[in-house]
Amino acid sequence: MAFADRFVADAAVEPAGYRQVSPTIATGVNIGDGRVALIQVLNQNVRYRDDGIDPTDTIGVRIHAGESIWYTGNLRSIRFIEEGGGAEVNILVYK
Repeated sequence: MAFADRFVADAAVEPAGYRQVSPTIATGVNIGDGRVALIQVLNQNVRYRDDGIDPTDTIGVRIHAGESIWYTGNLRSIRFIEEGGGAEVNILVYK
C-alpha cells in the first residue's frame, strides 16, 4: 500500500490550490497557505528539501516517479529538483 493511501487527516480539509512544476533546477514551490499537500511525481524521480537549502540531484529526500506523498510541513519553503530530465510535480494544497 502506498504512503498516500495511508494518510489520515486529524480534521476535515478543504481545497486551497493546485500547482504543477517541472523542476529542472531547484524550484521553490511557495504555493501559498495551506495545512497539507498531496505531492505527485511523474516521469522522473525528484528530490526535495524543506529547510531553506536547495536540493541537488543527489542530495535531498527522494520521491520516485509514479509515487505520491502527503506533506505537512511549511509549504512556503519546500524546494524540488529532478534527478533526470522531464520530471513533473503535481501539488494539491488543502487548508
